[in-house]
Amino acid sequence: MTALTDLGEAVRRGGEFRAGGTDLMGRRAAGPHVDLRDVRDLPGMSGVIWQPDGSVRIGALTTVARVARDARLGAAHPCLTLTAAGLATPQIREVATVGGNLLQRNRCAYFRNPAFSCHQNGGDHCPARAGLAPNAAILDSGPCVAPHPSSLAVALLACDASAEAHGGDPFPVADLYGDGSDPSRDHLLPPGEILLSVLLPPPVPGERAAYHRAIGRSEAEWPLVEAAARLVVDDGRITFARVAVGGVARVPVRLPEVEEALLAGESLDRAAGLVTARCAPAARNHYKVALLAGTVLEVLERATGTGETR
Repeated sequence: MTALTDLGEAVRRGGEFRAGGTDLMGRRAAGPHVDLRDVRDLPGMSGVIWQPDGSVRIGALTTVARVARDARLGAAHPCLTLTAAGLATPQIREVATVGGNLLQRNRCAYFRNPAFSCHQNGGDHCPARAGLAPNAAILDSGPCVAPHPSSLAVALLACDASAEAHGGDPFPVADLYGDGSDPSRDHLLPPGEILLSVLLPPPVPGERAAYHRAIGRSEAEWPLVEAAARLVVDDGRITFARVAVGGVARVPVRLPEVEEALLAGESLDRAAGLVTARCAPAARNHYKVALLAGTVLEVLERATGTGETR
């Protein structure tokens, strides 16, 4: 493995980039050899930098733990810091990076087992569709049904964040993933390209936020469903709403139908229940439909501080 300290050299040499390695090293042990380039020491890619207008740039090599415990960032963008504090374990958060979390590969057991062929490793089908895949996507957007695993992507989607890659202009975080119709890729960053940072707009005055993940054990587990919400409540009415979910589709997903219902004064449970209209579960993951609606309701209740706003 080659350690690099120059960004231009890293881009020229290509390979697969390693920062914290919390996902990459596990995949490397289970699959074929990958030509790794260690980019942990690249300059200017770590830290939280504030701009005069209140917007903020977070370097892609910033650890998840640093994001989670940044008090100023928590006051301005609580949705992001709550999510960062809720993922993985304290040990993993200390080494995992923002960029690594956004660009990690999916957790499908078929993809990660070298005995199986699938869209993700050069095959032409998805064995999870007819196999034992109770955690598969319930929002069916393409041939692959492996949910995207990035919790930070869910929060950044709710935060209207942008991303910045080497040699290009900032683009919406949603564009890092597209619509999920390409079954061979978990993100759309070109091979050999490096994600430099994420950019958050100025904070919204009076914002409340919540994050919740439904998991199969008490802690240290990948989410079955996760949701993040940002709300502004004025005199009992929701005047600003952003809601995003993960664990249910090939990409992190914004829920405009839920947001619009909240702004129209609908009850929290009615707004949360609207997401089920999108669902197309298989026989083994039908349970995730109710879990999705319940998880969305959970973050709405936490963000408002009550169970009802009407």
